Amino acid sequence: MATVLIAVLSPTGHVAPLLAVAEDLVCRGNRVTVMTGAIHTESIRETGAHPHPLPPAADFDDTPFDAAQRAARSGLDALGRAITRLFLRPLPHQAAELRRALSEQHYDAIIVDYGFFGILPLLLGDRADLPPVLYYTPTPLMLSSRDTAPTGLGLPPATGPAGRMLHRGLTTLSQRVLLRNAQRTADEMLISLGAQRLPVPLLDVGALADRLIVPTVPSFEYPRSDLPAGVRFVGLVRPRSSDGFVPPPWWAELDGSRPVVHVTQGTVDNRDLSRLIEPAITALAHAEVTVVVSTGGRDVGEITVPIPANTHVAEYVPHDQLLPKVDVLVSNGGYGGVQRALAAGVPVVVAGGTEDKPEVAARVAWSGAGIDLRTGTPSPAAVVSAVHQIRSDDRYLRNARSLEAAFARRDGVAEIAALVDEVVQERSGRAASGIAKRKSLR
Repeated sequence: MATVLIAVLSPTGHVAPLLAVAEDLVCRGNRVTVMTGAIHTESIRETGAHPHPLPPAADFDDTPFDAAQRAARSGLDALGRAITRLFLRPLPHQAAELRRALSEQHYDAIIVDYGFFGILPLLLGDRADLPPVLYYTPTPLMLSSRDTAPTGLGLPPATGPAGRMLHRGLTTLSQRVLLRNAQRTADEMLISLGAQRLPVPLLDVGALADRLIVPTVPSFEYPRSDLPAGVRFVGLVRPRSSDGFVPPPWWAELDGSRPVVHVTQGTVDNRDLSRLIEPAITALAHAEVTVVVSTGGRDVGEITVPIPANTHVAEYVPHDQLLPKVDVLVSNGGYGGVQRALAAGVPVVVAGGTEDKPEVAARVAWSGAGIDLRTGTPSPAAVVSAVHQIRSDDRYLRNARSLEAAFARRDGVAEIAALVDEVVQERSGRAASGIAKRKSLR
């Protein structure tokens, strides 16, 4: 039995999979504490874990960005600003909470969300006093590589020497110019906390941990010949099941003869429904499909376009119940939702324009399981054309089904439990070896 601390930001895409991990670890006899926003306290208790609520200053700042500035910025510039505001500002407060938790109880392992940068002062300190750390990435793999372009550009991997040379130049530009301010901010914060500067680029911090958990299958991620030894692909980490779901009155229509198209703008970048949901509703109004729209928690009354007869709208529709009935997903590129769709063999149309979403969209296109619209604000014509293309070209479905088969061979939650056991045993083995060595020197 191990004692495990899970530290995660509170947005649904970050916390939902790790709550499933917490529940599984508890069921296996481990003691688990989940450090996240207070809004999730009751859900944590339902898993059998102990909640450690974060103060607001240590959590994700979900107040809206300026929409005009957000849309105008380039991918890397927007990514750098988002990193600074959403993930670096809470760093000192997160570090304080982690130190407090570690002073109050012994932990055998820490699982930490990739955006929970408060772990960095501890990773850069005396590792002998720190439990093994397993980073969990809720986004596509951000590690820099000689085989890929830098995160944020949404470019496919290089295919030859010239492509690798171009990507090396883009990576240098990204790290030394476009993400320089975010790197400098991180270093200044770390120095103010008595830690050293980062020895790696900011987006490569996962390489500092004992393991870096990637919740997808290798066939959805770009191949890298220089992947760090600690990286582990585990497959889909499914959120906890929605056992209490009550189907709405229109649910039976999804089992009819018409294809079902699900439209979602996620649970974070969903304040402006005119970016994707409204164009998609307009686009598919006269198509021979049934449309299911999820606003990700926004009031459905915020939709300003007419709701056609073929469209049903809800604030939330659980994916474990809905996706088996869906033929095409239209998404803004939330990583978790796209993974769940592909694990269900559903092809995807992605309109991703902010944060990590262009990277998700690019990987969908690269895998052949969907279409990248290469914008976060598509026109109705672009949406309906992409949906028609996926429905008329069976290559997209075949590639999605291939990914479904790859996901079916993995159990992400169980594999994470095995990784926790692995790092705990490694640490115990090193401790035993150290004791034996000291005794032999006496």
